[in-house]
Amino acid sequence: MTHVWRVGALGLACLLIAAGPWSWGAAQAQAPRTLVIAIGTDQTGLDPQTVINNESGDVMSTIYDSIVEKKKGTSIVVPGLAESWTASPDGRTFTFKLRRGVTFSDGTPMNAHTAADDVARAIDPNSPCYVYKLKVSTLDELTYGQAEHGTAPKVDVPDDYTIRFTFPTANAPFLANLTMIWSGITSPTAVKQNNCDARQHPAGTGPFKFVETVKDDHTTVDANPAYWNGAPKLGRIIFKVVPESTTRLLQLERNEVQILTDVPASDYARIRGNAALRLLTAPGLDSVGIVMSFDAGPFKDVRVRRALNYAVDKDAINRGLYGGAGTASQGSPPPAPGYDKSIKPYPYDPAKARALLREAGFPNGFSTEMLVYAAPRGYNPVGGAKLGEAVQSYLAKVGIQVKLTQYEWGAYLDKVRHTQWEGMSIYGNSGDSGDPSEFLDWLYQYNEGTGKASLGNVGRYHNPKYDALLEEGHRVTDPARRAAIYEQANRILHDDAPWIFINNLNQVKAIRSSVQGFQLATEPYYFYMQDVSLR
Repeated sequence: MTHVWRVGALGLACLLIAAGPWSWGAAQAQAPRTLVIAIGTDQTGLDPQTVINNESGDVMSTIYDSIVEKKKGTSIVVPGLAESWTASPDGRTFTFKLRRGVTFSDGTPMNAHTAADDVARAIDPNSPCYVYKLKVSTLDELTYGQAEHGTAPKVDVPDDYTIRFTFPTANAPFLANLTMIWSGITSPTAVKQNNCDARQHPAGTGPFKFVETVKDDHTTVDANPAYWNGAPKLGRIIFKVVPESTTRLLQLERNEVQILTDVPASDYARIRGNAALRLLTAPGLDSVGIVMSFDAGPFKDVRVRRALNYAVDKDAINRGLYGGAGTASQGSPPPAPGYDKSIKPYPYDPAKARALLREAGFPNGFSTEMLVYAAPRGYNPVGGAKLGEAVQSYLAKVGIQVKLTQYEWGAYLDKVRHTQWEGMSIYGNSGDSGDPSEFLDWLYQYNEGTGKASLGNVGRYHNPKYDALLEEGHRVTDPARRAAIYEQANRILHDDAPWIFINNLNQVKAIRSSVQGFQLATEPYYFYMQDVSLR
């Protein structure tokens, strides 16, 4: 029996009781302006401060607003819930004037007090809902710092519609990080009413309001007619879970879904050849690679890590699986400031790989495990298993025998983020802020004070010289100086080779031609959906 976590609309509940199993046709008959979006796997929660994965971001981007946002199709920061802001010359203090008359979907007024209550979950250890007391995935430290590390800001509320953040040192990425979906402002009432767990009880100020989730089947959001930035043209959006890419494409062709979130390169030609469909592409902020356990097993030796980079023909993988995606050479994707164009990818050189393995004491190779997942990701539309199999075949040629162990997505994240695993795992990132720190901090930073890797640094990479550059990048506000700092960091990453760097993808989505007003954002999510309509 399908488990329904929450039904937020009485009429829909009655429909389900009367009609029995969920019927897409019946649901769309009730909501003629319904748009169905196919996603490869289910969201794991809808509270921006306590989840980090693309599918959750897909849904949350329709539910929440942030204090500032990006101008459509760019990385330029523009007003969001804040009408205006000022930043101090030293890069420490940011003051925001919030909009009046905005309400969360649960009826709670949005003002400086409720915004500060939500932010307190990230920065105040005395908050009953302090996220670091919970076993959750959060990007709060990237945006707000952390009290235990001495990096969190002081938050003041000078009046009902003014909120001010004062950091202990300059925080150059702060405005860019505030635009991320993970910085969306949540109703503190919803958080408190659900015992600090609003992951399936979201209440934001965005263009759509949460209705229900049926686990591993779909999530439904309805239009917020009182949205401060204009009432949506659609009445409803359904995020439908369709794990198989062939099934997703068939459903797009049959108009059972109108947008595909993850599109493998093998489907591009078929989509382009169908006049009823459109393939949308744009430069993306995506990276995918094979992470190696930096502090465990043979991978502690840099010669082994470099050998694996030489052993894999990444160009061939990118042609065969990803439609010619650019081969990665460093931690940042090319659109991000600080990407060093002079750094070239490791070439395919199995002889060099074998020589390095001999030097490291592994003349006959070794056996290891690679953790994989099946479902597609925005940064890896072919899924983890296919990429794992391709890499496995190349490593076998230099004597490295790899056992693939596959996990369901939620279990996979728990394994790589919260256990001391050894071996290799497939990992990546879809950029949100456009700031280089989002990749270089999130995926590779190690906190020297606590002796712990960041949550996204799943391979536990650690180089104090690298971490010092990241700290400097946070303090420097001059864009040219910051770019030079991150170029140095990228050179260190290339040389240390904590990943087998695979590729940087373009953003790709497929839509029905009947979908009007949809535009790719710089992120892979569904911002600006209030502007979308169906013809």
